Amino acid sequence: MAAISAVFTIGHVAALLGEDEDWLSDLSISMFPEDGCLHVYGVGEDGVTAFTQDGIENLRQIIEDEQASGTAPPRPASSP
Repeated sequence: MAAISAVFTIGHVAALLGEDEDWLSDLSISMFPEDGCLHVYGVGEDGVTAFTQDGIENLRQIIEDEQASGTAPPRPASSP
C-alpha cells in the first residue's frame, strides 16, 4: 500500500461527487481510518472530516449502496 500523500476535505469531496455535505457526513460516521476517513484538527474550531483517495472510493460505494436501496436523498441542484 502506498503512503498517503494527500487528503481531501468533506466539502471538496461533496462538490466533487455532487452530493450534499451533511449527508456525506452522516455516511462517514460508520467509516474508520482504515477505510480512508480521517479527522483533521486545526482546520476550524472542531476540525474537519477528510478522505484519502481510497476513502473517496469507499464513500462512492456507500453512496451507490444507498441509492440502490432507495434510501439516498435527491442530489442537490447544481449551480450555473
